Amino acid sequence: MAKLLQDAKDFVSKYFKTEDTSNLTYHNFYHTQERLKITEDVIKDVKLSEDEALVLQLAIAFSAVGYVNNYHNPFEGSKKVINSFFKGTNVDKSIKEATLNCFDALLTQKPNTKVEEYVLDVYYHDYGKKKYLKYSSLLRKEIEKVSDETMSESKWLKHLLDALTSHKYFSDYGRDEWQGRKYKNTASIVNSQVKLSKTESKEKLKAHYKVKYKNESPERSIQTLYRVALRNHIKLSDIADTKANILLSVNAIIISLVLANLISKLNDPDSRFLILPTIVFTVFCIASMVMSIKATQPNVTRGEFTEKDLKNKNVNLAFFGNFHKMELDKYQNAFSKLITNKDDVYNTLTKDLYFLGSVLDSKYRLLRYTYFVFMGGIIISVITFALAFIFRDTITL
Repeated sequence: MAKLLQDAKDFVSKYFKTEDTSNLTYHNFYHTQERLKITEDVIKDVKLSEDEALVLQLAIAFSAVGYVNNYHNPFEGSKKVINSFFKGTNVDKSIKEATLNCFDALLTQKPNTKVEEYVLDVYYHDYGKKKYLKYSSLLRKEIEKVSDETMSESKWLKHLLDALTSHKYFSDYGRDEWQGRKYKNTASIVNSQVKLSKTESKEKLKAHYKVKYKNESPERSIQTLYRVALRNHIKLSDIADTKANILLSVNAIIISLVLANLISKLNDPDSRFLILPTIVFTVFCIASMVMSIKATQPNVTRGEFTEKDLKNKNVNLAFFGNFHKMELDKYQNAFSKLITNKDDVYNTLTKDLYFLGSVLDSKYRLLRYTYFVFMGGIIISVITFALAFIFRDTITL
């Protein structure tokens, strides 16, 4: 009997090692070993015949192997695996039948013999263990892996509660050892459900009022509008400055090349026909540079305001040009009065947006003229150079 039991344990160990058990974080060989230890404690404390003890240990040893290849009907899977083990042994037919009946009892939850009662109680002994709620997280992980679906906390707690409330221990040993702790675990799950329900209710209420507030108050939309509009204006201003700097750099390079290569040759009588086109070209380049500088030139204001300006709301406190010469205390007082009134704040932002738009209009209009001057200057200069080369023999300076 001892050899048969050891062969069964070796068979189960090998089975778990050779098969793919990566998803089984709970129903694995480690859990089977734990149940076998509990089984040994039961055999020591209760009166069982040698055959009954063997049947109990065989049933527990093979109780989890069915989860490997038949997760949704594990006890039928366990019967198939243990039958394949029995084929290589000469175990009595009565022991085989008694062991197989244990899996039927696990499936129906209706034990017909004392041994079957112990099998069910040992199999579900962890319901009455102190660390059950902690170890049950391994079962949750296993179920999520197998089903490829994440369980919510409320769904998981319901799953545990359903399992514990629908279960009962059949033997006196099971009731004495694990029943009391199972009641405590059940109470802990109920408490967790209550806490979770309160938390979810608060979150739902919070979300409800958040949505209601957003729908009833346009504050956030207004702030977003100002933020986006101001950001776009500033970005457009940067683009205008960049374009002006490009024109400035290009014209500076062109003038440098003209001064370096053409001016020195104009004293040559044979090259004097280039004087007029060179002057035209240089004038247009300088005009483009001046206009580019003008487009990026900051407009400095007086930098102060009066109480009358503030009272009549004719001053934009968000623009530095209106207060850079003011004393700090006066500006702080004016700004404190401004932020106490929401409408005044919006008026200030609107003015800031408007004046930024006015500056942009001036920049882009001047920049547009600058491009026209630059483009026209290039065309006229090329034509002038071409005519100078064509009529160079008739030009006298």
